[in-house]
Amino acid sequence: MLWYEMSGKDSDVVVSSRIRLARNLTDYPFPGKLDEASAKEIIEKIKEAFEDNSDYTFTDFASVDNIHRLSEAEKHKISPEFASNKTPCALIESDKKQIYIMVLEEDHLRIQSIMSGFSLDEAYGVACEADDLIDSKLKVAYDEKLGYLTHCPTNLGTGMRASVMMFLPALTYARGIRSLQNQLGKIGLTIRGMSGEGSSADGCLYQISNQVTLGTSEKEIIAKLTEICDKIIEQERTLRETLKKDPDGRFTDRIMRSYGTILYATIMDTAEMMKLYADVRLGSVLGIIQGVSPQAIDAMLIHGMPATLMCNVGSDIGAHERDRVRPEAMRRMLGGVGTKSKK
Repeated sequence: MLWYEMSGKDSDVVVSSRIRLARNLTDYPFPGKLDEASAKEIIEKIKEAFEDNSDYTFTDFASVDNIHRLSEAEKHKISPEFASNKTPCALIESDKKQIYIMVLEEDHLRIQSIMSGFSLDEAYGVACEADDLIDSKLKVAYDEKLGYLTHCPTNLGTGMRASVMMFLPALTYARGIRSLQNQLGKIGLTIRGMSGEGSSADGCLYQISNQVTLGTSEKEIIAKLTEICDKIIEQERTLRETLKKDPDGRFTDRIMRSYGTILYATIMDTAEMMKLYADVRLGSVLGIIQGVSPQAIDAMLIHGMPATLMCNVGSDIGAHERDRVRPEAMRRMLGGVGTKSKK
């Protein structure tokens, strides 16, 4: 099962947790300076390192079409930058272990574990298992003073980015995100949209992650992020209780109108889906909407994304046609609620 299909700790606020390790092999330049022969050589070496482990599958990304690449990025299994890579690259993955290893993204290796809910320690354990396997079979670039050598200097040291995807509608409605952003910046953390750097916070989804990797340990990074996210969870839940009081019934009406739109719409674009997602997921975790889990709503969002939608219908369709098939696809992810009857 994929991360968005499962329920995790504190999943009313924390959608997913991710650990990403940047690694490079010795004796090769960074990917931007690799020639094609060296790139293929690196791919083959890394492939061989995992050949004896049946939990992992290898995919040569040169053979993957653009739509399926973008779909993998929509599921957060790979980065948008990796999806658009036109040079030799590969993906080593295990849905069972919930780990996805990008070969020749910005670094030779980006080891990424993503899990449902607040699961940083679990994700770190899985990422370390893959990292240890690589380290036992390949020569990884490491310096006693600088730590792991990486393409971007901001990743020197541990080479680790820990991030938590948080669902913060109450903080968003209370206009508390800017203040939170300022506070996080002072302690070496950052907040971004759901797709990382440069993305918008559609659906009230935010990634909170560490900025500092040098001069601190992996455990210290995870401990700091955990402490801060615990406080954000508490703040978000307190604000939600204020919303739930709803003395004039307008908040409940908004939630149910959004749910009704999902149940009966025949055309919907991605932007509208994102807005409705936030209302309906909040309605679910507050108990206003019954019988639909947050995980079903998360799956609805993923399967309503443009590339994933096209993969599921098996056709490269234009924006207007996607808008026509999206509502039905969304309802299927909600367990068939409101889907058209089949004669």
